[in-house]
Amino acid sequence: MRKYILSASLALFVGVTAIAATAVTTPAQASEIKYIVNNMPITSADIQHRNAFFRLQRRKGDAANEMIEQTLRLAEAQRLGIRISDKQVNDAYARFAASNKMQLAQLDAVMAQSGVTKQHFKEFIRSQLAWNQTLGARYRAEQSGTGLTSQQEAVRNMLKKGGSKPSATEYMLQQVIFVIPPAERKSTLAKRKREAESFRARFNGCANTQQFAKGLLDVTVRDLGRIIAPQLPPEWADQIKKTKAGGATGVRETERGVEFIGVCSAREVSDDRVAELVFQSENANAGADELGNKYMDELKKKAKIVQR
Repeated sequence: MRKYILSASLALFVGVTAIAATAVTTPAQASEIKYIVNNMPITSADIQHRNAFFRLQRRKGDAANEMIEQTLRLAEAQRLGIRISDKQVNDAYARFAASNKMQLAQLDAVMAQSGVTKQHFKEFIRSQLAWNQTLGARYRAEQSGTGLTSQQEAVRNMLKKGGSKPSATEYMLQQVIFVIPPAERKSTLAKRKREAESFRARFNGCANTQQFAKGLLDVTVRDLGRIIAPQLPPEWADQIKKTKAGGATGVRETERGVEFIGVCSAREVSDDRVAELVFQSENANAGADELGNKYMDELKKKAKIVQR
């Protein structure tokens, strides 16, 4: 199980597009320990921050239970030797800001004003990244007991359902990034976006992209190599699939600056690797939910949870 197996809780990121409009300052209160989970404390402040997170997302939930589960996720990841660095967390936080068309300072302000706090949201991100890797480790352990490789397992499952080996589009891609240093983003974003749009309009295949970029300031061209459709980054997948070979996607703002993807070529392929990717893509969400729920139930049964 690789990055396509995600905890369902990652979907929580999606519903915060309008957060700036719904942010409400929550008054500070004295914090006290409410639960101890395997010697790790959960405070009333932790629960208040999670309730604020619920309000921000306009959803209901059991904040205390979510904090208990988050504590168990992080502890299990640590037991398995999984470490999520501050850089990984900060990068994910920056991607979230960019995807919601916000500067980091704006997102910081929303988190503070809403009562969630930047620290609480980042710890939530850390727990989700850790849990994703934890589920991956559990999945690989379970698969190893079947005696089959993941590719063989995928093909076997498809044939068992009366299907045949699927085909998928294999892309050769180039990524063109007009880099914007964070300190210059506000002053240069519009200008860099115009430059990227102009470059994209002249894009005609990948052969000369590197040469054209040499005459431009702070432009990076990356050859992404061969990527099968189920492996496409979710934020780019729809645009890439709609783009003909030799063309380019629209320009997007990202944490790096503004960028687009050039489609060098596209062809249909069919083999065991494709079968594996297609099968896992189709079954990832259901499989991750089922595995995650089962895993969490086991952790709760073994945990020492004391309510104060």
